[in-house]
Amino acid sequence: MQKEIPSCKRFTGYKPCYPDHNCWIDGCKDNIPIGKKILIINLDAMGDVLMTTAQLPALKRKFPESTIYWITLKVAAPLLYYNQFIDFVLEYNFESLSILQLIEFDYVMNVDKSQRSCALLNSLNAKNKLGFGLNKDGKIIPVNDSAYYNYLLGMDDHLKFKVNQRTGQDYLAETFELDYKRDEYVFNFTDDEKKFIDDYKRTLGISESDKIVGFNTGCSELYPNKKMTIEQHIYLIERLLSTGNYKIMLLGGPEDTERNKIISEHFKGEIINTPTNEGVRRGACYESIPQIVVTGDSFGMHLAIALKKYVIAWFGVSCWTEIDLYDRGIKLYQKDLFCSPCWKKVCPYDLECIKMIDLDRIIKEIENYFNSISRK
Repeated sequence: MQKEIPSCKRFTGYKPCYPDHNCWIDGCKDNIPIGKKILIINLDAMGDVLMTTAQLPALKRKFPESTIYWITLKVAAPLLYYNQFIDFVLEYNFESLSILQLIEFDYVMNVDKSQRSCALLNSLNAKNKLGFGLNKDGKIIPVNDSAYYNYLLGMDDHLKFKVNQRTGQDYLAETFELDYKRDEYVFNFTDDEKKFIDDYKRTLGISESDKIVGFNTGCSELYPNKKMTIEQHIYLIERLLSTGNYKIMLLGGPEDTERNKIISEHFKGEIINTPTNEGVRRGACYESIPQIVVTGDSFGMHLAIALKKYVIAWFGVSCWTEIDLYDRGIKLYQKDLFCSPCWKKVCPYDLECIKMIDLDRIIKEIENYFNSISRK
C-alpha cells in the first residue's frame, strides 16, 4: 500500500533527508511544515529585485509557516542567495517554468508590469494571485483591488511625478496585501565573502580609521542618463583628495569599466579602481568597504541601501519620492525643474537635471557625515 508523501520542506523524493533514515516509510525525523506555498515573480531590474526583498519580513509575519519561492533573471538570482526568508531561488528558464507549472501555490505575487511576468502569473495554478496579470487582449491589468494604486502610478504621469509621496516599498506592500512597517532590504554575505572583504582591505592597506568614499559611477544601459559625467566625478574626487582626509573607491558593473578606467587613469594610482567584471556578489563585497556611497538612482544605489551604507544619491530621470534611504543619506534633486522626473531614455533638454547637480553640496555632505560619526 502506497504511503502518503511527507509534507515537509526537507523531503525531495530523491534521497534521504538524513543518512540511513527512510522518511517515506518511517516518517519525518525533523519535520518542517511546508505551510503556505508562495511564489514571487520579479524579473525586472536588479535594483527592483533588491528593493522587493524588503517585503519578505512582512510576508513571514503574515505567513510564519510558509515556503517562499522566487523566480528572477539569471543575472539577479545571486542577489537572493543566502536569504533566510527564501526557500527556493529559481532562474527564469524552461526548466524552472516547467516545474512551477505543476505546483499548486497558495499565493503567486507578481511585482512586474511586463507582459512576460504577467503571462507567467496567468499561467500558474494558485488560490490567490496578487499584483499584475494579462487580460484576454494581452494588456497588463491589476489582478487584485490592492494593486490599483500601484497600477495607476504607471498610467498617470501627474500622480507618479507630482502627487505621489509613497515609497516603492510602501505601495508594493499594499499591492501584496501586507502590513507596511518600513522593513529593510535583505542581503547577506557568506563567511567566505566576509573573509574576502577583510583580505582585500588588508591588501590595500585599509584600516578601520580610514574615511572611505565610494563612487558608483554608472548605471544600466537601459536608462543611460542616470549617471553624472566623467568630468563631474573628476571634480568631486579632486576636491576630496586635496583635503588629504579620504580614500576613494570606484564602484560599478561591466557597463562602467571604461569610464572607471578613464577616471582612475586621471589620478594615476591615487584612488582604488575596483574590478567591474567579477559578478554582482563580488561587486557587493567591494561596495561594502566604503562608509559612504555617492551614486545615481541605479542598482549600485539599491545595493548601497541593502548594505546599510550612508548614501548620497542624485535624481533627475527617476522619482526620488519612491526611494527610501532609511535615514542613512540624502537625496539630491531639482524640485523646480519642469522636466524632472520624466523616465525618458533620451533627453530633449540637454540633460539639465545632470548639469544642475550641486557638486559642492555633495562635498559638504561627505564632510558633515564624517564629522558627525567622529563625534559619536
